[in-house]
Amino acid sequence: MKLVIYGAQGVALGAYNSIKRVFPMQEILCFLVTSIGINATEVYGVPVRELDEFSSKYSEEEKINIQVLIATPENVMDVIEKSLKEYGFHNCIRLNSRRWADMQRNAFVFHEKLRPLAAYPVGFSSVDLHVYKAKFYKDRSLKSKFEDKDYVIPIQVGAGLTDSRVADVVDNAGENISDKNGNYSELTGLYWIWKNRIKTRYYGEDCYYGLAHYRRLIELSEDDLLRIKDNSIDVILPYPMPYDPNIEEHHKRYLSDSEWNAVWQALKELQPEYAQVFQNVLNQVYLYNYNIIIAKSDVLDKYCEWLFPLLFRVEEINNPKGDKEPNRFIGYVGETLETLYFMYNKNNYKIAHAGCKFLL
Repeated sequence: MKLVIYGAQGVALGAYNSIKRVFPMQEILCFLVTSIGINATEVYGVPVRELDEFSSKYSEEEKINIQVLIATPENVMDVIEKSLKEYGFHNCIRLNSRRWADMQRNAFVFHEKLRPLAAYPVGFSSVDLHVYKAKFYKDRSLKSKFEDKDYVIPIQVGAGLTDSRVADVVDNAGENISDKNGNYSELTGLYWIWKNRIKTRYYGEDCYYGLAHYRRLIELSEDDLLRIKDNSIDVILPYPMPYDPNIEEHHKRYLSDSEWNAVWQALKELQPEYAQVFQNVLNQVYLYNYNIIIAKSDVLDKYCEWLFPLLFRVEEINNPKGDKEPNRFIGYVGETLETLYFMYNKNNYKIAHAGCKFLL
């Protein structure tokens, strides 16, 4: 059976890397896209081809023996699969978030620095865990029903920007930066957790805090929950996504030159030791997306102490007059800085990885 991967961004590249680690002899004909657009024409030496052009090369009989792995965000899979079938490709497999996580776990199980949480021994002690799920009053309704675990607490981010309420916990209570949500996105929720839960020792000191999104969250099994405390896990992050040729080029698609230069300047001013290794991190392919994290309270405290002064300085350098329209750029910067921080501290913390569930 011949294999092609539909998609050419993070999900697809992660699938390719996993297949090649576990089944190095598997041939992948190409990455398939609707149109090249901003995509590269070649990734990892494998061509990126447009669906219309690729389809024209094969007869209907030949297409029967081509398997298409749909490796894109789940919210567009319906449209993609319908299009593939119209072109005669009926052997399609959707790489949903759980399947993608399974692939990453299998690929990274022997990878020292990207070790899955499921690779640790099962423990016996329950963990005191509080994961705040960021919700915004303009969020689209989910198509599927999903019941949150007991440790998940909805928090309305950007609550200071509206009188509408979608959660009992709001990020404009107590010390907050709720009004900055247009640029900071879910990070206004992380700031609130830091100032109003971690700093006040709301649940005590021996606990873990986390941040999730209303449709993206780290997926933990019952055994995973038992692994956290007894294995002295410091941080749980979603499996990182690979980008070609590196994460610097990926983020330049979302950040202007002035925004990107402001990140560099802030690091040089406030964290020069991190600035020295920043380019090395940018040159590698793995990025922690979404600003999603679970960590010990003291670890998350240290991370926030490091992160938010940098974000405030980036904002100040890039827009000293405060007159630009919000564009979520600080949220994108946060993803890059999270990657920098935990890759810089990979030998200081015991970092485990788990799948990131995507809700439709």
